Amino acid sequence: MSIDRIQLNAKDILEKNFKTSMRGYNQEEVDEFLDVVIQDYENYQQEIDRLKQENDRLKKQTDQSRTRTTTSNHQVNYDILKRLSNLEKAVFGKKYADS
Repeated sequence: MSIDRIQLNAKDILEKNFKTSMRGYNQEEVDEFLDVVIQDYENYQQEIDRLKQENDRLKKQTDQSRTRTTTSNHQVNYDILKRLSNLEKAVFGKKYADS
């Protein structure tokens, strides 16, 4: 759901005035219902904010993990190449490894 599609917020609901008529709704009942709707909107907004924070935290954690993995992989590759070079020297002699 896009934030741009949200048409109301808690303040809009609270400040909404309805026209009264002879056979209209019970104003107290409408107000009580709107109070519940306002609480839900506030709870939804809090949950959205919490989830955004968690999402940002997880993205940051993933980026840090990716960086550590890349650094670690480079170190492992370097170590493997160094060992391979030492093996070549041992098996084929120093002359082969230098060429």
